[in-house]
Amino acid sequence: MAELDATPPDVLVLGGGGVLGEAWMSALLAGVAQGGGFDARQSGCMIGTSAGSIVAASLVAGIDPGERLGVAAPGLASATAPTDGPDARGGLGLPFAAALEWGGAAAAPLVSLALSSSATGGAILRRAMLRRIPAGERSMFELSRIIDAAGPTFDGRLLVAAVELESGRRVMFGSPGAPSATVAQAVLASCAIPGVFSPVSIGGRRYVDGGAWSPTNMDAAPAGRGDRVLCLNPTGSLRPARGALAGAIGPISRTAASGEALALRHRGARVRTINPDDASARAMGVNLMSRSRRGAVVTAGHAQGLRLASAGAARAA
Repeated sequence: MAELDATPPDVLVLGGGGVLGEAWMSALLAGVAQGGGFDARQSGCMIGTSAGSIVAASLVAGIDPGERLGVAAPGLASATAPTDGPDARGGLGLPFAAALEWGGAAAAPLVSLALSSSATGGAILRRAMLRRIPAGERSMFELSRIIDAAGPTFDGRLLVAAVELESGRRVMFGSPGAPSATVAQAVLASCAIPGVFSPVSIGGRRYVDGGAWSPTNMDAAPAGRGDRVLCLNPTGSLRPARGALAGAIGPISRTAASGEALALRHRGARVRTINPDDASARAMGVNLMSRSRRGAVVTAGHAQGLRLASAGAARAA
């Protein structure tokens, strides 16, 4: 999968990354579509983790990411595009951004990425670590209301990653054998940052952020020989910086994504992982919950998407 052409991927993986990760992924996908590349809504399967689950749910609901972000024309991001809550385009906003401006939000996956990713040991270690974190108290009721209004369903294409608090195990809502849940319930669970948001109860069990297992959960992709997998990894942009703990996530995130991509390649899948480019990374900074940067991230992410589509078109010509 060398370039981004007009053919949607068989599996689109949308990683965690807070307010700015959601903005970057949505803007990049808008740029790809407007530049002559694929329409992400037509992807065969979508895997969402944390902020990525919001993007995935909006795509399954049929919402155009460009319209939702106010990207009116190629290369132009609306300066008046809403950043939170429902908007005139009927899209999924990011209401929890209004209630949370916590620079350590990106630290949610940091705990898990430092642990083993093996199925048994990883779950035991995560359970022990999660028990040390005080229960979060903030609610995401408004996000639930907006998702329900958008009407996404588990139609066989959507998978949402979360971690069961009591066992430390990963659960992919929407997959065969997973607990029954609405898309809104699953997304809230996937976004429930440990220690910040209240765990989400589904079927008598409690669930927290899917990033507590992996920044992308790409290895859960139902992909085999010849399948095309595209992963957008917002936390891959982070770089270590003095006084910014969140920057340490970047190398860990990129390493984890590389390992998961390798596992898929061993199954015969063709995998491409895209991290924010230099311009997008500069716009994002290290505080992925900074709403003040969202407009700049939308502009940079949209431009990155346009370049990726243009490169694919040039290669095909």
